[in-house]
Amino acid sequence: MDWSYNIEKSLVESHGLKIDEFDSIVQGLGREPNLTELGIFSAMWNEHCSYKSSKYWLKKLPTSGDRVVQGPGENAGVIDIDDGDVAVFKMESHNHPSYIEPYQGAATGVGGILRDVFTMGARPIANLNALRFGDSTHPKTKHLLTGVVEGIGGYGNCIGIPTVGGEVNFHSSYNGNILVNAMTVGIAKKDKIFYSAAAGIGNPVVYVGSKTGRDGIHGATMASAEFDDDSEDKKPTVQVGDPFTEKLLLEACLELMKEKAIIAIQDMGAAGLTSSSIEMASKGNVGLEIDLTKVPMRASNMTAYELMLSESQERMLMVLEPGKEDMARNIFKKWDLEFEIIGRVTDTKNLVLNMHGKEEACIPINILVEDAPEYQREYTVRDPAAEYHLDKASLNNKTIIDDLVKMISHPNLCSRRWIWEQYDHMVMTDTLVRPGSDAAVVRVHGTNKAIALSTDCSPTYCKHNSFEGGKHAVVETWRNLIASGAEPIAITDCMNFGNPEKPEIMGEFVECIRGMTEACSVLSYPVVSGNVSLYNETNGEGIYPTPAIGGVGLIKDIKKIKTLALKELNSKIYTIGKNEGHIGNTQFLSIILNKEIGSTPTINLSEELKNGRFILELVNQDLILSSHDIGEGGLLVAVAEMAMSGEIGASINTNDHTYFFSEDQSRYLIEVSPNNEGKINQMALDSNIAIELIGETIKDDLIITDIGQISVQNLKLKSESWFPNFTK
Repeated sequence: MDWSYNIEKSLVESHGLKIDEFDSIVQGLGREPNLTELGIFSAMWNEHCSYKSSKYWLKKLPTSGDRVVQGPGENAGVIDIDDGDVAVFKMESHNHPSYIEPYQGAATGVGGILRDVFTMGARPIANLNALRFGDSTHPKTKHLLTGVVEGIGGYGNCIGIPTVGGEVNFHSSYNGNILVNAMTVGIAKKDKIFYSAAAGIGNPVVYVGSKTGRDGIHGATMASAEFDDDSEDKKPTVQVGDPFTEKLLLEACLELMKEKAIIAIQDMGAAGLTSSSIEMASKGNVGLEIDLTKVPMRASNMTAYELMLSESQERMLMVLEPGKEDMARNIFKKWDLEFEIIGRVTDTKNLVLNMHGKEEACIPINILVEDAPEYQREYTVRDPAAEYHLDKASLNNKTIIDDLVKMISHPNLCSRRWIWEQYDHMVMTDTLVRPGSDAAVVRVHGTNKAIALSTDCSPTYCKHNSFEGGKHAVVETWRNLIASGAEPIAITDCMNFGNPEKPEIMGEFVECIRGMTEACSVLSYPVVSGNVSLYNETNGEGIYPTPAIGGVGLIKDIKKIKTLALKELNSKIYTIGKNEGHIGNTQFLSIILNKEIGSTPTINLSEELKNGRFILELVNQDLILSSHDIGEGGLLVAVAEMAMSGEIGASINTNDHTYFFSEDQSRYLIEVSPNNEGKINQMALDSNIAIELIGETIKDDLIITDIGQISVQNLKLKSESWFPNFTK
């Protein structure tokens, strides 16, 4: 079809808009957009801001529950944690920027998610992350790993918020597109939560924080496009963060929030002033009129287009109560931050932008939001792979100890100490369980209760059976919280996928959502916030489907906290849950046999719920010394992790490779004092719980009867050596 518009077709396409989408814009406006308006539509209609390929399916996720105060749709989710307190949390991606410029990409990812949380009126108390890198042999992996870790630590440490947990994995599918997902949790009072809906015709619209520069222009658009061999040229679209300014902004915002002056507040995140102003107006069903000449600028001769699309960091947009402007200005000036009244709320339901007395844009808000594209893309679902059965005759049980060493020395299973020692995980003095356990635990300051936090996902599971993989991502965090002694309450998600225009990729997304929905529903574990990151591809090669999950749970009494570390000599080690020998797509196959083959382990959610409740009952009755989820790597890896953490040995009963390294689901290890064995076994019998005594704790060594042994200190040395050796 011939191009019938005055604007250049190439200009429209360079803004990430399809031809039919541009047709809709012209029809909605009744005219062609000017350049500034084109940029605004580009920002608001891209995947990163509009969720046009995903929102139909996201609506199917369970988002309500007894403790849910605010679900998806605000800057962050909010859950009730008793006593008038709430936890505010969210996870977001900063994948593309982190691949192009790992330090600043990761740093500004942390800064952005922090602002989402304190915008709601919460003081951040913890950061977590979920990181995926390419194969360790890939030439870029070392550079990307060290840059991302330094960026996360550099920002979090400077602002004084502890980084308490996360996950790091390596796979060749991320060679050209790493994932950096950042999560923040904050605490607020239930009756002092702040929202983003603008209100009050004539009320002042206020810009606060740092000045606006040209960094980050088209950052949201870049996040909605595939990479190619020229992606390094996109470095100008990566924002530059300043954690010291963010700290000032945090304190200034929280101080002003005490003065009952804020009607609405919104972080200037992706798409900067564009998304923040439009989201506030849309949620309030009002219009905004903004004078761009009043926007504080750090670059000369900035255009309306640049001001609206800049993603300069550490900025907020507010609507204030009339008459409170001077008081608010004094607070921000005291903190050495910009404060400018740049506009007002109107009844036009339009976004009107003026600059130097000239109207630069006039767009109805509903066209930008309600009329944004929503696609139900075609999708195909691959048949799950057939179950893989290990040829036991080809394996010698005498190699089990050697195989264990190889596994706990591998980058996907080894200790992450090298990473978390670069993060200040103890600042604010409320971190009760530091990184390295199933879940981080952070005290609610000044109380005897705490929240437990975990991030998790197994992309290999999701690739080979996206439905079961989606379930697994949810239940793995649930299990981690249970093992720490917490009541799981809710999750946030970060949905990282390839190009949704490919039916097989869209099928992965749909099936992961379906699995997540089923798990969240059965476990009463709703989704309260999240983020979607699509087009994670380079030269047509997509990442593995990675629905990263961040789970939050409540520990009502910190005396009930459990960790994975073995605690006493001569105690008993039991498994909870059925061991059925699932070996397909396990870490054993990948690391020892160099195979990625077989089916993803299935999850019986009724068993999952029953076993989890049983563990919590044991915790509440003080019947166990320690507990640990049996996750990737299987039973023997989990025993080794408990031994290394507690620096206590274990003697384990004889068995074979399939028993020790299978990855059956819904299983835990518990350490039990001999005097509690009878009661626990009776409780398990009464509740129809699968329980098995597999060994006992001893001094110094991990022993498998009739097979072999290794000292715990040697295991620990092997486990903690990989990262330092790789990065030196």
